[in-house]
Amino acid sequence: MQMQAYDINVHALAGIRSDGAADTLLDIREPDEVGICAIENSLWVPMQQVPEHVEILPREHPLIVLCHRGVCSARAMNFLRISGFDNDWNLAGGIGAWARLVEPGMPRY
Repeated sequence: MQMQAYDINVHALAGIRSDGAADTLLDIREPDEVGICAIENSLWVPMQQVPEHVEILPREHPLIVLCHRGVCSARAMNFLRISGFDNDWNLAGGIGAWARLVEPGMPRY
């Protein structure tokens, strides 16, 4: 998978989280997907609802957007950039990559 300019890989995210650095992980998947698996302490806002929640999303530390494979989250991240966010990132490979590479015991779909 080729990384894009505003991508963060799952190993970098795991490092940020293990260091205790402040971040917000924004999960934009649908309810049935989140019911299967989720990364602990994620903020869940389905993709279609992101525009109506822009004003309440934190801007003081990195906002990392995730979906299943990293495609929809890249679109949401671009929308957030247009909306004035400058510290938002796309989780490359999404929760699928996280489950494969960081948390192999996590259920997959």
